[in-house]
Amino acid sequence: MTDTRVHIAVIGAGFGGIGLAIKLREAGFEDFVVLERSAELGGTWRDNTYPGCACDVPSHLYSYSFAPNPDWSRTYGQQPEILDYLRTVAQRHDVVAHMRFDTEVVDASWVEQSRNWRIETNSGVLNADILISAAGVYGDARYPDFPGLDTFEGTAFHSLHWDHDHDLTGERVAVLGTGASAVQFVPEIQPKVDRLLVFQRSAPWIIPRMDRTTSRIERALLRKLPILGKALRGGYYTGIEGFGLVGFVNKGFRHPYEFLGRLQLLRQVRDSTLRARLTPDYMIGCKRAIFSDDYLPALARDNVDVIDDAIAEIREHSIVTRDGIEHEVDTIIYGTGFVVPPAVYGRIHGRDGQSIGDLYADRPQSYLGTAVAGFPNFFSTLGPFGAVGNQSAIYMIECQIRYIVDALVTMRDEKLDRVEVRAEAQEAFLDEVDERSADTVWLTGGCSTTYYRTADGKNAGLYPSWSFEYRDRTSRFDRDAYDLLPSQTTAVGQPNLVRSR
Repeated sequence: MTDTRVHIAVIGAGFGGIGLAIKLREAGFEDFVVLERSAELGGTWRDNTYPGCACDVPSHLYSYSFAPNPDWSRTYGQQPEILDYLRTVAQRHDVVAHMRFDTEVVDASWVEQSRNWRIETNSGVLNADILISAAGVYGDARYPDFPGLDTFEGTAFHSLHWDHDHDLTGERVAVLGTGASAVQFVPEIQPKVDRLLVFQRSAPWIIPRMDRTTSRIERALLRKLPILGKALRGGYYTGIEGFGLVGFVNKGFRHPYEFLGRLQLLRQVRDSTLRARLTPDYMIGCKRAIFSDDYLPALARDNVDVIDDAIAEIREHSIVTRDGIEHEVDTIIYGTGFVVPPAVYGRIHGRDGQSIGDLYADRPQSYLGTAVAGFPNFFSTLGPFGAVGNQSAIYMIECQIRYIVDALVTMRDEKLDRVEVRAEAQEAFLDEVDERSADTVWLTGGCSTTYYRTADGKNAGLYPSWSFEYRDRTSRFDRDAYDLLPSQTTAVGQPNLVRSR
C-alpha cells in the first residue's frame, strides 16, 4: 500500500472490525479499509490457539445478533469454530475486500490543518478522515518481570503464542498464572505431562460451566424456527446480566454465586488442604469469575502441584520460590494475561501529540468507551468504560458500532468533517463512573491486584451499570456532547466527505 487516501480507516479485523465493516456498508459507506496486522481476520480467535481455547460466554450470545448461527456444536464455542464463524460472516457480508492484511499501524497522528489522520503503516502511508480502533484488549501478551527470566534454558512460551511444535509429553511443566486461559489449557495438558506445577498468585472463583454438545435435533429446530434462537439468546443474556447484582447493585447478592463456587470446589477437590488453597479470599466478581467443569479436577490429580508461594527468581532449569524451594522444570508456560491497554494505543496521537496510551497511563479515560477528548474524528470499540463485567463483549461491541455508525451518518448528512467529544462531557462521564464505582465489588471486594482497578484503587475501565442501560445511552449519536465543525470544501466548492471506493 502506497500513500493513499480513504474516508474511514478501521484498525483490527476481529469481532469489532468485522462488525463495523458490515454496518458501514449497510449505512452506505464504501470508502473504508480495515487494517489488520496479521495475514488473516479473526483477532483474538485467530491468535489464541492453545489447547482447550474456547469462549466463556454461551455461543448463542457470543455472536452477532444480526448473524445468528443455529449450528454451534457446543454450548460454549471452541476457538476453531468461532474463527470459522467470523470467516463465514465476513465472506457472507462481502467485507473481506475492504481488509488490508499484513498491515500494521506504526503511527497515527491527527493533522489539524487538513482535518484528517495521517496513518503510517508498514505498507505505506494512509490519510483518513475518520480513524476507528477495533483493536480489542487481548492482542498483546503480558509477561511477568521475574529476576532471571531470560536465563531459562528450557522451552518457554506464552499461551497467546502456543508452541504447537513442542511436545509436552513426559515433561516437567510450570504454568504461571491461573486466569481464564490457564483454566482452559491446564486440563488439556495435565494428562500428558510427567509433572505439572501450577504457580498461583491468587485462587480464582470457579463456577460450573455445564458445557455440552448440541444435538442434531436442537440444531435443526434452531434452523427451522429462528425465534427459538432469539429466545435462547435472550435467556443467556438475562442470566449473565444477573451478575450485575453482585458487581454494582449490592455485594450481598454474591452469596448464591459463591455458594455455587464453594459447592463445586467441595465436590471436585476432596483433599481439604488443597481445597483450602484453592478457596478464594476475596468476594466473587472482584476479579473475573471463570466458568469451568474440569479445571479443579485436573488440579487434584497426582501429577499436579499447586504452588502459591511467590516466585523469587527463575534459573537455567528451575523456578525458585520465596520459601527457598527450587522447582526443576523443562518448560514454562506463561498464562499471565495481556497488556492493557493494547500497544496500538501508544501509536495513536491526538491534537496535542499525546497518545491514547499516555492518557491511559495517567488515568483510563474516554466518553462511553467510544470517543476521547483531544482526538477528533476518532472512535473505538471496547475503549475504557465501554466494557462490562456482566455481559458478552459482543453485545457491547454492537452497541458501540451502532453509535459510531450513527455518528458517521450524522457527519455525512450534515456535511461535517470534524467531530470531537467535548472535554467537559467526557469529564462529567468519568465523574459519574467514579461515583457509581465507589461501592462496587471491583473496588471493595478484597482484591489486591486485578484488571478491574487501577494502581490508585479506581475503576480501570468497566462500565458500572447494566448493559441495557448502556445500550440505551448509545442508541444514537448524542451530538450535544461534541464539538462539530462543517466541512472544508474542495477547489470546486463541493464537500469532500464520502468518496466512492
